[in-house]
Amino acid sequence: MSKSNEFEQAVEENTVVEEQLNEQEENVVDADTVEAEEATPELTVEEQHQAEIAALEQKLGESESRFLRLRADFDNLKRRTQTERIAQEKYRAQNLLTDLLPVLDNFERALQVEATTEDAESMKTGIEMVYRSLIEATTKEGLEPVASEGEAFDPNIHHAVMQEQDDSKEQGIVLQELQKGYKLKDRILRPAMVKVNE
Repeated sequence: MSKSNEFEQAVEENTVVEEQLNEQEENVVDADTVEAEEATPELTVEEQHQAEIAALEQKLGESESRFLRLRADFDNLKRRTQTERIAQEKYRAQNLLTDLLPVLDNFERALQVEATTEDAESMKTGIEMVYRSLIEATTKEGLEPVASEGEAFDPNIHHAVMQEQDDSKEQGIVLQELQKGYKLKDRILRPAMVKVNE
């Protein structure tokens, strides 16, 4: 026998052995599959329906929970927006009134000057009329002066810049208002600058 024939015969034997090994492996895999199928019995139709119902109920619960969270978020946003809108409406004139406070101060200073001539007196009368009109307009918008003189010192509405001893009055009483304070409805625009009794 030639060497090439021996080689071909050896290759054929090898192929046959490989095929036999593959068949044995397939048989082992099939046996494992059969055993696994026998170990887990098939669900009945009713059990399958029960499992589907349980899965659907779980999904429904999750959807309801998500819906309730979204609804709560929406309600909170709606309430917050409404509160902001009410506050914006209530304090809409705040910036304008804050800018007008120095104008009111200047009018009050001008009115404190004594008029010595007839012309000065008529000018003072005109200033008083303009001042009253301005006060009326700002009062309509909700601007009010802060009560100070004779009141107990309140750091929320008063700004103490001086202290003085006056035995005739209680301690912590405002003796003098140095600059008027103003509030818009319930919000302080500017605290009153005051002198307080020690």
